[in-house]
Amino acid sequence: MTAEILLIALLFFFAINTPIGIAIGASSVLAILLQGDFPLMMVAQRLFSGTDSFHLLAVPLFMFAGVLMEAGGISRRIIDFANALVGWLPGGLAAVTIVSAMFFAGISGSAAADAAAVGAILIPAMKKSGYDSDFAAAVQASGGSIGVIIPPSIPMIIFGFLTGASISQLFAAGIIPGILIGLSLIVVSTLISLKYKYSATAPFSMAETRRTFKRALLAMGAPIIILGGILSGVFTATESAAVAVIYALLVGMFVYRKIKPADLFPLYRDGAVTSAIVMFIIAMASIFSWIAAIENIPAQLAGGLLTLTDNPVLLLLLINLVLLVAGTFVETTASLILLVPMITAMVPALNIDMIQLGVIVVTNLAIGMLTPPMGICLIVSCSISGDSLGAVSRRVLPFLAILLVDLLIITFYPPLTMWMAGLVAG
Repeated sequence: MTAEILLIALLFFFAINTPIGIAIGASSVLAILLQGDFPLMMVAQRLFSGTDSFHLLAVPLFMFAGVLMEAGGISRRIIDFANALVGWLPGGLAAVTIVSAMFFAGISGSAAADAAAVGAILIPAMKKSGYDSDFAAAVQASGGSIGVIIPPSIPMIIFGFLTGASISQLFAAGIIPGILIGLSLIVVSTLISLKYKYSATAPFSMAETRRTFKRALLAMGAPIIILGGILSGVFTATESAAVAVIYALLVGMFVYRKIKPADLFPLYRDGAVTSAIVMFIIAMASIFSWIAAIENIPAQLAGGLLTLTDNPVLLLLLINLVLLVAGTFVETTASLILLVPMITAMVPALNIDMIQLGVIVVTNLAIGMLTPPMGICLIVSCSISGDSLGAVSRRVLPFLAILLVDLLIITFYPPLTMWMAGLVAG
């Protein structure tokens, strides 16, 4: 009965709107108490061992790097360069929002940080330029979701931690899908802008592009160093996160001079708080995963799907459906820890490489960041624009449609992900 108690309790806590981390931990403790064979000391041991990983050290480091880069004035320079690149398109600010999100995705590793850093500047700018407020929020939410696909990516780090897959290869595999998604979102935003007659920000100017590129060169140095170091094998993903923190601190303090010594403690505090939320969920979910493994729940769930069909194509479609539904109702980190064991149990039947599977999983959960009630990018954008969740959700539907098309391409065209991963693997 332990498995039934675990799952029923989890659904109950979700139904009464208990915070994700507490819901997972409380249902796990309840299952242990009712099962009776394990001492409560196991809870403390699993909380510690669930986060005691060198790979997971990259999570707080990348989050802190994002905090430093936002405070250091890097966001503004990236946005200016993006404006010079695509501001001449119809609805130029919408395209600028997405391109800026793509650049910032190479820094923060977090969709929420991406949406907040870029949205705080561009959503008010779009509203001031005559864009509908709910459309501005929808564009920003859509662009923010790229933050977990273009490396560095915190969900990819967690996937690699759970499965043993190479995080460096996962990062490499996310580059081309991230660019594909960004370009497709720009196409959609441009078509919508043509319909509503949103204007360009300025005509294209090569001189302005060169000027803003020079100003943004140091700002874009972080993703170049991170990706270059990982892809060349100079350092691991975790080491690259430490390099990103040092780089952001040096640029923010000594080059742009936006960060003062007095600012450091509040920045440390902000980085610690945002990291603690993710790490708390991971710690709580490690108890849940431990009980689930003992009760063989992942294998049973995988077996249940395999009884429906043994066709790899249909199985991949079913997995995508499960992940999309989970991403709608469950926070990304929790979804990974709860579902990845079940999905990886089906890898032999799927005839798929673990690296490609990782990109598929993360892309699904990125789409979940645009769907209420748990869509973090949607929530962040709404909080900045002041629009209701329902209004922005309606405007985000065209972007969701193209993201689903992109998901199918990523799922069924392996070279899109595996070519770059193969280069890293040598």
